[in-house]
Amino acid sequence: MESWKTPSHSVTRARRPRGLVQEIVDGLAGNIRDGLIKPGDKLPSESEIMVRFDVSRTVVREALSKLQASKLVETRHGIGTFALAPQDTANFRIAEADMSTVADVIAVLELRISLETEAAGLAAQRRTNANLATMEAALQAFEDSINQDSDAVPPDFQFHMEVARATNNQHFADLMTYLGAMIIPRTRVNTASSAPEGRLSYLQRVHGEHESIFNAIRNQDSDAARAAMRTHLSNSRERLRKGQSGQV
Repeated sequence: MESWKTPSHSVTRARRPRGLVQEIVDGLAGNIRDGLIKPGDKLPSESEIMVRFDVSRTVVREALSKLQASKLVETRHGIGTFALAPQDTANFRIAEADMSTVADVIAVLELRISLETEAAGLAAQRRTNANLATMEAALQAFEDSINQDSDAVPPDFQFHMEVARATNNQHFADLMTYLGAMIIPRTRVNTASSAPEGRLSYLQRVHGEHESIFNAIRNQDSDAARAAMRTHLSNSRERLRKGQSGQV
């Protein structure tokens, strides 16, 4: 795309991975807001973005995931990623500005505890073998990501999305789709890098919590599924609270 511009600072070396992700987000978001990429325009391919920013495919995918969470783009599988028209609605929404502080992230986690605890219980009752397969694939993608230099946000969100789908109640899935990947605290707060046990151990602990949820759903144990989901999200909330108060 001729009009697509790479930010002048993108040639800087020794950049941190999270900085790389935000660099791509800022560059593409700026192009969309400035009209250089218009609603309906197809974004450059992952490979082209990799070359222009000199980054890995994992970094590009995390950046696109964040743009999707901001409702600036949508990905059509097998076709590409396209810019969306700015949304202006008075309906319920959680905007970027509503997730700007740790307290904001904790507030959204409290909403998720209510929503996703029940979703896990329903998923245990109603899941199909196909649901289990997609959840298992998300778990594997998460495990693969934590062994790379990645915050594993896309597979993390995908796992929670698959639990919502397994309820076979479209409203759960629709609400999770609306909330998007920004509901994962690591998109707003660098919890993995600041964890006292280190990034890898932190993400491995999150992975273990996901596995507990999955096992309860697979075993069709609704009470255990609810408990595992509540424990997982409550742990996230408490980790943020401790970090906020300097107790980490």
